[in-house]
Amino acid sequence: MNVLPARALAPAKINLGLFLGQARAEDGRHELVTVMQSISLADELTLEHAPAGVTEDEVVCPGVPGPPAQNLAGAALKAFRVATGWDAPPLRLSIVKRIPVAAGMGGGSADAAAALRLASYASGRGEEALLRELGAALGADVPAQIAPGRWLATGAGERLEELPDPNQASFGLLVLPAAAELSTAAVYAQADRLGLGRSAEELQARRRALRRALELSAAIPAAQELLDNDLERAAISLCPEILATLGQAREAGADVALVSGSGPTVVGLFPHANGLGRAERAAAGLATDRSSAGLPAPVCATPVDASFARVTSV
Repeated sequence: MNVLPARALAPAKINLGLFLGQARAEDGRHELVTVMQSISLADELTLEHAPAGVTEDEVVCPGVPGPPAQNLAGAALKAFRVATGWDAPPLRLSIVKRIPVAAGMGGGSADAAAALRLASYASGRGEEALLRELGAALGADVPAQIAPGRWLATGAGERLEELPDPNQASFGLLVLPAAAELSTAAVYAQADRLGLGRSAEELQARRRALRRALELSAAIPAAQELLDNDLERAAISLCPEILATLGQAREAGADVALVSGSGPTVVGLFPHANGLGRAERAAAGLATDRSSAGLPAPVCATPVDASFARVTSV
């Protein structure tokens, strides 16, 4: 066991390509092929002993709507206790939110993964394989965020192949959050209505192509079609303003502009020389116009690996 309080960062993820299959009969989850890349935009979680008089674990997450009991990080902590038999006194999990909510960046999943890392650290229990198993039961994005980095995810996100980390020094990202939110479930349902699911054979072909494209630490796939997001059409049909944001990112100089996950966040990729500097200049150029339009400020980020999210004592 380790002394509390303890702290961990929970990095957001973007999807470098997202290819959608059919819903599975056994659980209703969709088969998919995607590369999940953790980035430096991150929430911050602290696990500590609950104050005297508190009789059960609690989650404190200011600024996020809905009761704390519904927070996915709280569900992760509960699942860890059940799976490991950890009977520590009540705990308080505090979350400082920086990742936009319902934005296609896996913020809730990142928090759940970080909660599992914190519980494992505090208890001295739970191998990484168990944490991934618990994460898979919580949501498709959670397993890849147990050890942040770059993962090729298949199945419904639970089957993972680790990919080499890109050269962070030359890879910048421009994150353009939306004023609106999109429910992941609503976007998947819209994708089903639009008939966007691919065959199993198509998914396997995309998996092989993505692995080949990124197995030598390339920043992004050279082939543009490997960065396609099958959920983009569904997200735009529910949130048409995404189209204007994609245009903003391209006009600001992004080599590639894409919708992250189920949206509505748009990410501009700057994968070549001085990528971060170029992304920072793009963000500065967009800041005033976005503020005048009542839109969230642009954010610059870089890819990160598991060391970025390591648990530390406070």
